[in-house]
Amino acid sequence: METLTTGTMTASHYITSDPALLHGEPIIRGTKTPVRAIVELWRLGTPPEVIPLHLPHLTLAQVFDALSFYEEHQPEINAYIERNRVPEHLVHPYVRAAPTRLPTGRQFYSTP
Repeated sequence: METLTTGTMTASHYITSDPALLHGEPIIRGTKTPVRAIVELWRLGTPPEVIPLHLPHLTLAQVFDALSFYEEHQPEINAYIERNRVPEHLVHPYVRAAPTRLPTGRQFYSTP
């Protein structure tokens, strides 16, 4: 398994960091998808198995690796999440009123 050390973070086979991409934020190797994007979907209640349906360029292995990376680097990833949060006063009221959960497995696969 390939390992890359970037500053204080050790990245796994699917996670890397490049100062030229997102200022060095951990991303999925071969993409510009930050680990925080996967973590935020997961925090909204989206099961890991469903995340590749929302981000079809990712594999399930990449999703699980990102969540594993998050588990070992929570303070750093949480800091990236906070830095990228849209200030509440800039969020349109209609967006604030919208549901915050993406469809979960059962909801996503159910037919009308």
